[in-house]
Amino acid sequence: MDTPLDERSLSKLRWRCRRGLLENDLFVERFFRRVESGGETITTRQADGLMALMDLSDNDLLDLLLARREPQDELDRPDVREVLALMRQPEPQHQR
Repeated sequence: MDTPLDERSLSKLRWRCRRGLLENDLFVERFFRRVESGGETITTRQADGLMALMDLSDNDLLDLLLARREPQDELDRPDVREVLALMRQPEPQHQR
């Protein structure tokens, strides 16, 4: 389902996405900024994919974010791959 998350659900999702490893937190924050920068909000589909990634240990998540490995087994789903692709995109470089 691709319906936008309401403010309360988005707040809960942000809280759930807090990680113990700074590197993971940086990827997660960049994801939230990227999705919300165009005035959009995260969809329920993206939230499902993100929650599946948040169930991983910090080291396993970092391996996926750095493309050291790809999603396998129950993580090999379109919603997880969509979120992972957004999280892996580098920040756009601003011209000076």
